[in-house]
Amino acid sequence: MTAGNNGADTPENDDPFAYLYRSEGGEGGAPGSAGTGAPTRQPGIPRTSYNQVRAVGERQYGQQPQQATTYGQQNAHYAAPETLPGGDRTRSAPAPDGPEPRRNRHGLLIGAVSVVAVVCIGIGVAMLNNGNESKAGEAGKQGPTAGDSVKPNGKKTGKTKPGELPKEDAASLRLDGGAGAAKDIQGSASGTYVAGFNQVGAKVQWKADAPQAGEYRLYVRYGIPGEDANATLSVNGKPNAQPLGLKNFIKSPQGDWEKGWQTTWAPVTLNEGTNTIEISCGQGNQCNANLDQVWLQRGGAKP
Repeated sequence: MTAGNNGADTPENDDPFAYLYRSEGGEGGAPGSAGTGAPTRQPGIPRTSYNQVRAVGERQYGQQPQQATTYGQQNAHYAAPETLPGGDRTRSAPAPDGPEPRRNRHGLLIGAVSVVAVVCIGIGVAMLNNGNESKAGEAGKQGPTAGDSVKPNGKKTGKTKPGELPKEDAASLRLDGGAGAAKDIQGSASGTYVAGFNQVGAKVQWKADAPQAGEYRLYVRYGIPGEDANATLSVNGKPNAQPLGLKNFIKSPQGDWEKGWQTTWAPVTLNEGTNTIEISCGQGNQCNANLDQVWLQRGGAKP
């Protein structure tokens, strides 16, 4: 239809929303059928809408009517999750009643002091070890030189400088034939001497180094009980023509061993280098003596 041309039908029939005005009886419906309770529709007047017009916010669809909320009171339509069956599983359990236990401050302080003490002790030990190593290094520099000889017990002998003539305690030498070390009699230079020499076959052997070949004097310190004695002296396997005299030069009392310590000497011819010097008790010798020390001097020189 066009403007000015409303068509052949009535306006309500041309209304595209006319179905809204129809009664439930069909198109157009029966106008005010008796007994139906439906209102009588008059031509040209739309029927009353099922939905009543309300102000904005007045009607809320699908919800319960709101009630006035009073502050400080629990809302009847709200319940906290923890009040529901099962409670709130996401929240941790409340802390137990009572004050939180204090940490042991004294224990922490003691631990800290212990750590500091251990560190200090470690530093002290390290410094002490360094000092000992330094002393050991210095002591190592004072070891035996090329001219020194060493006793069987590892100790250095009296000779400490190259070219210096050797000197030894008799008890540190090789002993055979019943001779042995003893320390009963006082007065020995080292406290230990050779006893048991008063028997045939007893001997003392010394490996002595001479800086050069030539004539030397062999000095022997010995002890006797106020009586003269003697022994056989051999150099490099060759006996001397004269025995080694162990006489009572100081006229010590007879039978007094402690006062009988004295010194004698005999000429020897040595090779350059090592020589074997042997003092023994042979047939015909009077060997009632103790031997204390032996050393060399160049020929003609006195001790």
